Amino acid sequence: MASQSRRGPDAPSVLLISTDHWPAHLMGGAGHPAIRTPTLDSLAGAGVRYTNAYAECPVCIPARRTLMTGATTRTHGDRVFKVQEPMPQLPTVAQTFRDSGYQAYAVGKLHVFPQRDRIGFDDVILAEEGRPILGAIDDYELWLGEEGHPGRSFAHGMSNNEYSYRPWHLSEETHVTNWATDQMCRMIRRRDPTRPGFWFLSYCHPHPPLVPLEWYYNLYRDVEIPLPNRAAWSQEFDNLPYALQMIQTRYGNSFSDEELQGIHRAFYALCTHIDHQLRRVIGTLREERLLDNTIICFTSDHGDMLGQHGLWAKRLYYEQSANIPMLLLGPAGDERTPAGTQDDRLVGWQDVMPTLLDLAGIPIPETVEGTSMVGDAQRPYLFGEVGEGPMASRMIRQDQYKLIYYPTGNRFQLFDLEADPQEMNDLSLAESHATLRQSMTALLVDELYGNDEEWLQDGELVGLPRKEWQPVKNRELSGQRGLHWPPPPLDLSGKQVGMPG
Repeated sequence: MASQSRRGPDAPSVLLISTDHWPAHLMGGAGHPAIRTPTLDSLAGAGVRYTNAYAECPVCIPARRTLMTGATTRTHGDRVFKVQEPMPQLPTVAQTFRDSGYQAYAVGKLHVFPQRDRIGFDDVILAEEGRPILGAIDDYELWLGEEGHPGRSFAHGMSNNEYSYRPWHLSEETHVTNWATDQMCRMIRRRDPTRPGFWFLSYCHPHPPLVPLEWYYNLYRDVEIPLPNRAAWSQEFDNLPYALQMIQTRYGNSFSDEELQGIHRAFYALCTHIDHQLRRVIGTLREERLLDNTIICFTSDHGDMLGQHGLWAKRLYYEQSANIPMLLLGPAGDERTPAGTQDDRLVGWQDVMPTLLDLAGIPIPETVEGTSMVGDAQRPYLFGEVGEGPMASRMIRQDQYKLIYYPTGNRFQLFDLEADPQEMNDLSLAESHATLRQSMTALLVDELYGNDEEWLQDGELVGLPRKEWQPVKNRELSGQRGLHWPPPPLDLSGKQVGMPG
């Protein structure tokens, strides 16, 4: 890596904002008819909105490894969801900024292991969605205890990976969205004034549990909520790829219109809550006289299907799961991020690190595989991969087309997103698109590695044998949390504790 000069107080600061489960279309500025996102709409009007931003691996941990390293899943080693996998030995975005004289702090969800690994940050104020079993009581849980609510963050009874919903059960200021915002505002105000800052604000929501503040749920009570689309291909259950059969049955696909609208209202409420809280962070930057010299990026690790085609959550390459928001503002007057523009190039989370470094004038480590989103270079296509074994899927996104591949049963789907943005019409068997499917399949084959090469025979994709669907047993209620007080005991078996003798 090239040597980096120390950056003085006049260098631009950086605010990177991440959410969890936020699809790209859920912004007023993206044309959604119901969601209210005045803050994000204003930021989009002051910078660039990237319309073709994708999660290369639309699931939390692999995506965050890509964000923090600028590396693909193939390089950082996780395309599944390796909960106890340490970070790869690669320069992180935080360490790279620190090496150039920045102070680097994170607030919220980091999703690394060990949980207290700072991955290059000076400090991390952690909110990990209730995972003390992995070895750490996060800072949000500690704070709740100090406020008189020890272990009560999941006392609402809603699951972290389900779509039941109810209002938040404690006072407004105790909601993790408010807490994370408070911590970030305080962090900015407590900065070292002699150095620029790299700040990472990582909100846990709108990822379930769906427990919005009651005020925000009521905001949508009388709003007409558009129902999810159901393509004909998604309703032929016996003909669906195995992975889709499993997802449809895990979450259920028989919700009434009233139930679907209630779920969407709760989800939108979590989004608008974040949008409003971001105003406090922007206001802090303004009052600290930092705003005009701060690079701002807003994005999400992936989206959520929210019932589209009878599907839920992530790990899929349909637009609602894989297409993510990406807003970028350079320092005021930076012509590389012209106000109110829309950029349609293909970008992903591997591009965030090189983009922020580029805007700050810092050399990009050679290990970074992404491309600056403000440069002239544009990729001809984007490859995505998630999962291994029967649930695996792969994607090629090129021009206005998307090819999705499910190896189990050797199943393809092909969509023209320009003519069919809701992915209602699968063109994979259309004679008119046979040549296109062949060329995109060749791109996909070139990207395969490791166990994926077992899907090939004489250079042709043959996939894995068809697998019979079996009903999903959900005894654990999709990762339901319990009472988190007192903290789980440490396993000290075989270790000396205290003085001998």
